[in-house]
Amino acid sequence: MNQPVTSESYAAQVRRLADLTERVSAQRNEANTWYEQQCASARRAVAEAEDQVRRAERELSAARELQERVEAEVRLLWQQLRGRFRSAERRTGGPPHPVDGAAGDPLPMLAAVRDLLARTGQPGELPGSVNPLLAACGVVGALVTYALGTVARTAGEGYGGDLAVGLPVLALVVTLLGPLVGLIPAKVFADRRHAVLGPRPMAVVVGAGLLTTVLLLTVAR
Repeated sequence: MNQPVTSESYAAQVRRLADLTERVSAQRNEANTWYEQQCASARRAVAEAEDQVRRAERELSAARELQERVEAEVRLLWQQLRGRFRSAERRTGGPPHPVDGAAGDPLPMLAAVRDLLARTGQPGELPGSVNPLLAACGVVGALVTYALGTVARTAGEGYGGDLAVGLPVLALVVTLLGPLVGLIPAKVFADRRHAVLGPRPMAVVVGAGLLTTVLLLTVAR
């Protein structure tokens, strides 16, 4: 048979049960608090990760826009460069590819290239070493116009009538334009040298053409 439990033993068991219940309740509260802290930390980590993802997406979008802008600018500058050096157009091929590991902002570099192309693209003055060639242009222009004038005078004398009066006048006008005709080949030469046919080169051409024309008219008399 079971022995009867004394009141003292029963009270001790109740106190023990109360203590155990209190400890369990405290541990449960501690566990709940820890769980809530872990959930809050996880939510903060998720929010930070989402913010980092959004920043990374914005940076990626900006980087792609910058890449497209740089590539378009590079193609344009490369076309301008090939236009400056047409003789090397077949050898240059396409624009250079990006260099691995390159750092720095490409926009200042592109601005420097644009400035360099602008400065190299500006036509310069013809050097004094080409004066003989410019003078030759003036002489050739004078000779050509004088020859045309001679042909016109000869034709007028041959046909007679009104042509005998009009063609000599036309021949004289053409001959007098001789000093200016030399400016045409001189301009072509200057364009090939990517230079300006300024006052000094024009004076050389016109002076040589005028001197040649005067000599030819003097000899013809």
